[in-house]
Amino acid sequence: MHPIEHLRYVARARGADPVSLVRETVAALSGLGHEPAGIVLAARRIVQRHPTCGPLWWLCSHVLGALDPFVAMRDCEDEIKNDSTIKSLRDAVPQDAVVCVVGWPTTVLNALATRSDVKLFVVESNGDGDAAVERLVSMDVDATLVQFEELSRAISSCDVLIVEALAAGPTEVLCISGSYAVAALGYVMQKPVWLVTACGTRLPAPLWSAMIAGDAINEVDL
Repeated sequence: MHPIEHLRYVARARGADPVSLVRETVAALSGLGHEPAGIVLAARRIVQRHPTCGPLWWLCSHVLGALDPFVAMRDCEDEIKNDSTIKSLRDAVPQDAVVCVVGWPTTVLNALATRSDVKLFVVESNGDGDAAVERLVSMDVDATLVQFEELSRAISSCDVLIVEALAAGPTEVLCISGSYAVAALGYVMQKPVWLVTACGTRLPAPLWSAMIAGDAINEVDL
């Protein structure tokens, strides 16, 4: 595929997880070796089309700020690939736990889908929860979809609530719609609430400020 067409494909992608978006973006940008100046425009368009994907902002900032953008791409891809968050989370969740998540939190589900002892309550969020449960059930995971009107009852049955960040700044976090309500209700019910910030989601203050200045944050929880 021609690099420009590859970039258009990545820009138009919807529903892809952040890790896949980073890898596809690296592959697409790597094809611009004959025209490195095009990386600036390409990176700008990518984050414009995926304005709430913290790892893409993280990747593009590293690439544009590096002396050798192609080395920076490979380094970022390796860092994402070797992220220890999944293993750490898998080990941290107690045995036979009932866990509540929101939508389709990629890192959390990758960590817990192999834990046959864990039961998952997945809170619906813009259709992502329904899709996540369908996928989990096909993998023989004990997963149940929770609508918002059932939220209180579901959380009362949980041992831990896990919210995954789309991006995080020094003092704030951006999450999928519904996460704030889950965290707040968990606090009221005195349930443990964990925040997962995978590789690439933790942004420095200037980059965080640039990201939340966009219009797309009205679709998520801040």
